[in-house]
Amino acid sequence: MNTPVSAMASVMFGSVIGSLGAVGLKSGAGRLQKSFIGLITNWRLILGVGGYLVSSLFYLNGMKNGEVSVLYPLVALGNIWTLIFSKVFFGEQITRTKYIALGLIIAGVSLIGFGNSRQSNSPTNGPAASNVAVRPANSSN
Repeated sequence: MNTPVSAMASVMFGSVIGSLGAVGLKSGAGRLQKSFIGLITNWRLILGVGGYLVSSLFYLNGMKNGEVSVLYPLVALGNIWTLIFSKVFFGEQITRTKYIALGLIIAGVSLIGFGNSRQSNSPTNGPAASNVAVRPANSSN
């Protein structure tokens, strides 16, 4: 099974929405009140939870149409979005260590994608690569 670009796009878009959900949770947590009314009226918290739920729908859509080994590493791209959004919305610092971590995430996702594309182009992975023995046409058996 090859993973279509639409499945990858769905998972990547889900990672953006999930990262926005994290922003909502962080923002809502800063205004958290320990009462039922306080929880249900905390719109930032509700948007955060909603972001995670909506991102799950995009993940499910992508997973339905593609390979987990290709798509799930794309979820790691959410860490990149979360880092960017934390800088934009909360003024958090992006340190050198975080830049290195981002580079490792991008390299890892790229290597997994590259490994999959090389495997899918291999002649041993097609329908002709079955375990069925083929006998010559002039065989007496």
